[in-house]
Amino acid sequence: MSAQTAATGPAPTLSVVVPMFNEQDAVPPLVARLRPVLDGLGVGYEVVAVDDGSRDATAAVLFDHGRTWPQLRIVRLRRNSGHQAALTAGLHRARGEWVVSIDADLQDPPETIAEMLRVAHAAGVDVVYGVRADRSTDTPFKRHTAGAYYRLMRRLVGAEVPAQAGDFRLLSRAAVTALRDLPERSPVYRLLVPALGFPSAQVRYARAGRVAGRTKYPLRRMVALAWESTASFSAAPLRLATWLGTLAFLACLALIGYGAVVYANGTVIPGWTSLFLAVLLLSAVQLICLGLLGSYVGRIYAAVQDRPVYHVAFDSADQPSPAAAFDAPTSVPG
Repeated sequence: MSAQTAATGPAPTLSVVVPMFNEQDAVPPLVARLRPVLDGLGVGYEVVAVDDGSRDATAAVLFDHGRTWPQLRIVRLRRNSGHQAALTAGLHRARGEWVVSIDADLQDPPETIAEMLRVAHAAGVDVVYGVRADRSTDTPFKRHTAGAYYRLMRRLVGAEVPAQAGDFRLLSRAAVTALRDLPERSPVYRLLVPALGFPSAQVRYARAGRVAGRTKYPLRRMVALAWESTASFSAAPLRLATWLGTLAFLACLALIGYGAVVYANGTVIPGWTSLFLAVLLLSAVQLICLGLLGSYVGRIYAAVQDRPVYHVAFDSADQPSPAAAFDAPTSVPG
């Protein structure tokens, strides 16, 4: 029985979506832990492994495991589109009544999936968040920046955003359908899912270290995620631009008052220092405000273009030959 046969049969009870980018060393230990967990659930399932344009042998390693694991379904994107885009591709193609998203690095334990399903059925909820109760394996810098991120998001978006909940979660088919119907071009699911308002519960777990490879979220990507989260769910940066302009105006009024006092006293001053400071302050504020406005206008421009966020090159549910994954024909918008 091939992976394609498993994917084109009756819709499974559970789909597990695993975005991957350059995870060739993480795939074998992931399969070794994930497969026994899913086989032990006693329900039909599929594993949707989304290769996000990896430059290493991730796809080849996946196909090797797919020969002996019929439930493993392999989706390859034509280029690296980013973690959230790869997750979107997996969610859109998953067919299960319940859908779990989990990363390939085994920092989130696959064994928790069984508890998520149990909690979902017992509590009658549509969403079960995996909450990191213990992050001792992360660096102090990572823990502090993550804590600051969640505090900021809860302040901007609302208290419904679970603290320390990443992209390890269980979604019902109704929640997945609601996500698919949203016109989001750059979804941040850790904020978007709580914003839907579906009944939810939490499962707490200890976060482990990476099983292999390097983190795919260095500082620059963490900063980009924080900005994307803020810009997608709040107009606070635009209000910040207004406040910066107001402060600059008050500073200019103060400089005008200072100049009037100096002139009235008959004090002779060169004047270039105050003029230089005023021009510098106003220029800096204007550039900051233009940058913030430009970022929001850019998001509008991207939405008007309506280009696909990712392109699927291969899905083992549609193409029986693994060779097609490496020599796919026309691009298919996601």
